[in-house]
Amino acid sequence: MKVVVTSEGNTLDSPVDPRFGRARYFLLVDSESGEAAAHDNEQNLNAPQGAGIQAAQTVARLGAKAVLTGHVGPKAFATLQAAGVAVCTGATGTVREAVEQFRAGQLQAAKKPDVEGHWG
Repeated sequence: MKVVVTSEGNTLDSPVDPRFGRARYFLLVDSESGEAAAHDNEQNLNAPQGAGIQAAQTVARLGAKAVLTGHVGPKAFATLQAAGVAVCTGATGTVREAVEQFRAGQLQAAKKPDVEGHWG
């Protein structure tokens, strides 16, 4: 399954970025093979508004079935849900560790956003 992990760097050993919309990178990872590709999220780092929605649209375009992140706000959550992308919050450690947590069933799809808009 293709998953996107929010990341502070562009490798599997980079720390998970706890922010969704303003994450530095999105790592698109095949949870079965472990293959990964980094996608820069620079356009949303300093966006005055709409970062979560734009980031969610990017994730949907990448073909991910799930997002592994620390936190997600209401607009991004709604956009991801509408695109059929599961949102798993509470991811920590490195990108590799987050994918392992997901594969082990330790990260479950969230039922709602866990922060207010414009968090972080």
